[in-house]
Amino acid sequence: MSAALRRLGRLHPTGGAVVAVVIFLALYAIYAASEADATSVFGLTNLFNNTVVLAIASAGLTLVVLAGEFDLSPIGVIAIANVVMATTSVGTLGWFGALILVLVIGAAVGLLNGWLVATLRLQSLAVTIGTMIACEGAALLLLPAPGGAVNQAIVDALTGEVLEVVPVALVIIAGVLLVWLVLARTRLGIALYAVGTDAMAARLSGLSAERTKLLAFVLAGVAYAFAGFMLSCQTGSGDPRASDTLLLYMYASVAIGGTSLIGGRGGVFGTLFGAGILSVMQKMLFALGAASFYTSIFSGIIMLVAIFIGNASELLARVRRQRVA
Repeated sequence: MSAALRRLGRLHPTGGAVVAVVIFLALYAIYAASEADATSVFGLTNLFNNTVVLAIASAGLTLVVLAGEFDLSPIGVIAIANVVMATTSVGTLGWFGALILVLVIGAAVGLLNGWLVATLRLQSLAVTIGTMIACEGAALLLLPAPGGAVNQAIVDALTGEVLEVVPVALVIIAGVLLVWLVLARTRLGIALYAVGTDAMAARLSGLSAERTKLLAFVLAGVAYAFAGFMLSCQTGSGDPRASDTLLLYMYASVAIGGTSLIGGRGGVFGTLFGAGILSVMQKMLFALGAASFYTSIFSGIIMLVAIFIGNASELLARVRRQRVA
């Protein structure tokens, strides 16, 4: 891989991710001080079970945002994955067959989004609103009301602990991070940053902006579908409306984690901590006896603070590099 491509698509260091880690640790310390079970195996399992769906879905969204696009389809893909699991995993397909089916559905939706946006050059907001509505409609056709059942064996396996010590949800989140660390160092990972930073310069350097965006949408669709699978395991049943409130929290996780919403800067590492912040904040406020509506207020404040500090640290780092040069 040429040095020019490496410079163009470098893994931009982002202060936002560091800020997200610090905020997460601070909120968790407050939560642990106010809730006796916070540091127990049960408390940790409960926390990561509440985080894993948002974390996986937000990780997928991060890929699209890094490439300079928006995606509103996640809640539709999650909804259809949830109801497919609830209506097929107990039958002849079994949980594994149902998982493969939902991943294929997620990839297909992502491929459609990517083709319309990258190849036909349609606006990503308009395209993904359409696929979101279509997927939600399909979910309602499959399961008009909450119901169905998910294979109990996989529910028990994915909501418990490994060796009764490590939450399975934490292992899955760590797996998502590992996949990202590998992907970020491939040509595709570098291309995500390059295309998000400057699509024209990326093309001149030999990268295909169309292919990069297409693959970003496909991988994101797979992530959304897997998030829907995990949601099914968390609830043990299906609900076509279960994902309706997730989209804003997904974008909040991405922003809090230091990823620029105009593309080219950030990464999944910060996003995972962003999702963790939103989850632990809800736990902390509940433990402190605060009313539920304070969650939205604090979410907005934390997002603004994280973005401000992250951008300030990026500016200071840029000034220092210029002085050195």
